Amino acid sequence: MENWQHLLVYLTVAIALGYLLRKFVWPALAKPDRDGGGKGCGNSDCGCG
Repeated sequence: MENWQHLLVYLTVAIALGYLLRKFVWPALAKPDRDGGGKGCGNSDCGCG
């Protein structure tokens, strides 16, 4: 019975870490660079790029 509890705890921790990584780390890695995008957006910081 103790082994099942350890397995469930480890699985829960892994799921929680995966959620936090996906929510906070993955979007930061997926953001494109705003330097030299060349999209013709202009010099203002309008957030259109």
